[in-house]
Amino acid sequence: MEGDTHGSPLGGGTTAVHRDHGMLIIDGKIAQMAPYTELVTQTKQAHPDIEVEFFTDHIMLPGLVNCHGHAAMSLLRGFADDYALMPWLEQHIWPAENQWLSESFVRDGTTLAVAEMLLAGTTTFSDMYFFPEASAEVAESLGMRAQINFPIIEFPSNWASDTEEYFSKGLDLFDNYRHSTLVNVGFGPHAPYTVSDASFERVAVLAEEIETHIQVHLQESAAEVADSVRDYGVSPIERLHRLGVLGPRTQAVHLTQFNKRDIELLAQSNTSAIHCPASNAKLASGYSAITHLLAAGLHVGLGTDGAASNNTLDLFDSARLAALQAKLHSSDATALNATQSLHLATQGGADALGLGDQIGSLSIGKQADIIAIDTSQPALQPVHNPISQLIYTQAGRAVNHVWIDGQVVVRSRELLNIDLAELLANTKTWRDKLVKR
Repeated sequence: MEGDTHGSPLGGGTTAVHRDHGMLIIDGKIAQMAPYTELVTQTKQAHPDIEVEFFTDHIMLPGLVNCHGHAAMSLLRGFADDYALMPWLEQHIWPAENQWLSESFVRDGTTLAVAEMLLAGTTTFSDMYFFPEASAEVAESLGMRAQINFPIIEFPSNWASDTEEYFSKGLDLFDNYRHSTLVNVGFGPHAPYTVSDASFERVAVLAEEIETHIQVHLQESAAEVADSVRDYGVSPIERLHRLGVLGPRTQAVHLTQFNKRDIELLAQSNTSAIHCPASNAKLASGYSAITHLLAAGLHVGLGTDGAASNNTLDLFDSARLAALQAKLHSSDATALNATQSLHLATQGGADALGLGDQIGSLSIGKQADIIAIDTSQPALQPVHNPISQLIYTQAGRAVNHVWIDGQVVVRSRELLNIDLAELLANTKTWRDKLVKR
């Protein structure tokens, strides 16, 4: 049971703050919430042997949901900075991946990413990368909740030789994790400029058949839209609509470019949107006007993208940047306020991933994915408004404790399931290899 003396933003459209409250956790789920002293009295009577924990000057809130990234690319953090999207990919990232991408690369890179995300309060992440079996294995072994999107792309990689092998390996992975409580597997067709019509149609049919999700990079840059109009006569969104890809199972990542027709198609199909403000800005891909997407009724979540294009996996940082960009681009200081931004990082993200009934808020019956923020640090004092403090300060650096499924994975900023010395040694080894390239 966890008590908090500052407040517990519960997620949802109207985020509530409860002071001096506690939670009763049973079998990995939130069983009860009430004022702390009342809950302790009731619980001790019914469960005299239960463990009680109390945290002074902490904000308890649902674990953050990072809706898009490429976890293993944490090993490429700082490897190729200050380039536009396509030169960054074609001249730097893809050549490095062609040389070094392997199961061990993905395992070590994902472990590094999970360590960073846990220490910054993320308890669920969505990933799209090669060797997804390694990412899934790392997530489950470390007690991390994950949505693993196996890649579909039209050219060979170190993981698969052709499109058929991408599908075959990915579907095998889906079967392997069909009954996992932490990892769910779906389709990750890379982007409209790397996936054929036939492959998109096959993804749409299979996702419906096996009842899983689709995540795709979509309208990430103006050049992508212009090329699609030139080659297909329509925008990428219109093309995916015609191919049957858009829908409630689909998560569209980036969306820095869209017009009225695009929004109508996304809204009518109930497609989710994933906003990645940091990588969109760093690669100069464009700005996603998410206030328009929210006004259209779309589920919208936040993503850090990979550490190679951000370069941090701190979702609090992305939430802050999302709020500031929305105000700047709309010339409206009230746009995307702190409550709305926190919602995007919690319940909004859970809804966008199709997990909103399981995680995203501190609600009775939901999984006990919980983080505790230590507000006693100078950078978080004084606490006039807990929600504003979470969004506009450096809250990611103040995450003190983390629980997933009711199991503690970070205590007093110590990673309980990760050997940090071994992780850092492996990371240094990969850096040395990449430098030699």
